[in-house]
Amino acid sequence: MSKGEKKAAYFDKLKDLLETYQSVFITNVDNVGSNQMHEIRRSMRTKGQVLMGKNTMVRRAVKNLLSEKPEYEKLLPHVKGNVGFVFTNEDLKEVRDLVLSNRVRAPAKAGAVAPVDVWVPAGNTGMEPGKTSFFQALGVPTKIARGTIEIVNDMHLVQVGNRVGASEATLLNMLNISPFTYGMTVIQVYDNGTTFSPSVLDIEESALLEEFTNGITRIAALSLQINYLTVAAVPHLLINNYKDILAVSVATDYTFAGSESIKAYLADPSAFAVAAPTAAAADSSADAGASKAAEEEEEESDDDMGFGLFD
Repeated sequence: MSKGEKKAAYFDKLKDLLETYQSVFITNVDNVGSNQMHEIRRSMRTKGQVLMGKNTMVRRAVKNLLSEKPEYEKLLPHVKGNVGFVFTNEDLKEVRDLVLSNRVRAPAKAGAVAPVDVWVPAGNTGMEPGKTSFFQALGVPTKIARGTIEIVNDMHLVQVGNRVGASEATLLNMLNISPFTYGMTVIQVYDNGTTFSPSVLDIEESALLEEFTNGITRIAALSLQINYLTVAAVPHLLINNYKDILAVSVATDYTFAGSESIKAYLADPSAFAVAAPTAAAADSSADAGASKAAEEEEEESDDDMGFGLFD
């Protein structure tokens, strides 16, 4: 297959994937080896597809599709650096976790940017005393114990975000410390024509509902303050107006079904105060009677003990 035919086949494949899947993870694949990529593809077999390619080819293929699907233009700003694409129609959070779970431990290489803080733990290294100067050059506190070099305290060797120096890399390799893990990292998510940060996937449904409720409350408060009618303010307006009608009914001779009980209470509060204790007393008397009857029945049962008078 010629170079032109390979490009055409790649364009057709990318177009087919974009039309088949509604969601795309744009991933960073720095330090991901071919064997690890094979494992990632295999783990994604039932969830979606992984596509790699040169950024220039990807941009050209996407631009060719803009006349049919202009929303694909939102992908272009993120096609930079060493990136790959994961296409899926499954649950985004589940697929994101699957992509991130495939990681391999790797030794520190000189010049690599540390993704995490690197510490050298205290303890015996098993190395001969002749290498003490190497530790001293890096500021690692040591002592000689039983003829070998022992690190006295935990040492913060490389800070996150800094590049690993040649001496630091050599020391970590000498101590058989592989501080870094590498794998795909999701840098952007494309879903149904929109792009967003992968951190959005970690927002729980309860948090969304809380924010939605807070938004409705703020809209209702603003609407009531400026006397502007909105759907959020309608329930409050109805309740407030109903309260005003009740107040007018109480203050005048006008009565309607909702104000009858209020006006009756205001006319004779003692009737309501007496009714409640009377009902409670009746219930109490009934309970007491039932309890007394039960006690009498129990006493009769105890006296007989199951025998007749002359048995």
